[in-house]
Amino acid sequence: MKFKFCHNNFNVLNLEKSLEFYQKSLGLVESRRKVAKDGSFILVFLGDGETEHKLELTWLRDWEKPYNLGDNEFHLAFRVEDFEEAYKLHKEMGCICYENKDMGIYFIADPDNYWIEILPANR
Repeated sequence: MKFKFCHNNFNVLNLEKSLEFYQKSLGLVESRRKVAKDGSFILVFLGDGETEHKLELTWLRDWEKPYNLGDNEFHLAFRVEDFEEAYKLHKEMGCICYENKDMGIYFIADPDNYWIEILPANR
């Protein structure tokens, strides 16, 4: 039996704000959308255009409070060819939430405070 990664899910409060963030900060684009017939939820799958792995954003109509992310010890990670340019973009966006200069990495936070690790291509 062989399993392959498919997607990760983040629940979001403001779908449009999250879509804008992921497009601007990471270049992710929508590949698929499912809207509940009764309007109770929307699922949007985002991809990087290079791998099969997707980020699923779930918006729930009746959810109004911030999601409990615990100690926020889980995260996604992305490699980027031009680490310095990515850092500059994320600094301008004001979304860098943690830096580890000794390791040569940093994290950005999305509108719901999910963390995303940014790695240079050679790591």
